[in-house]
Amino acid sequence: MAMAKIKKGDTVVLLVGPKEQRGRTGEVLKVLPKENKVVVSGLKLAKRHRKPTQDNPQGGIDTFEAPIHISNVALADPKTGKATRVKIVADKDGKKSRVAAKSGEKISG
Repeated sequence: MAMAKIKKGDTVVLLVGPKEQRGRTGEVLKVLPKENKVVVSGLKLAKRHRKPTQDNPQGGIDTFEAPIHISNVALADPKTGKATRVKIVADKDGKKSRVAAKSGEKISG
């Protein structure tokens, strides 16, 4: 079984997008492995105009987090908070864990 490099609950850094968006961090809310996308809180907010329905008689504009391709985010280093790659390291017992490539810090989860 392959170990995922980015999981739900991880803090990630946005690598692409407009200058004011780049470098922002957020927590992963959902991972969509079949589409290679993640949903991150507070990043890539989209708006959808909704017509009034029986469930939502008011209608209006919904704001929600849209999925981002996984290649456009990087895990935040637990030590510095900057973007880092992830290494998967096995300990003496053969148990695998995720480690930040820049600082060598163990990533929780």
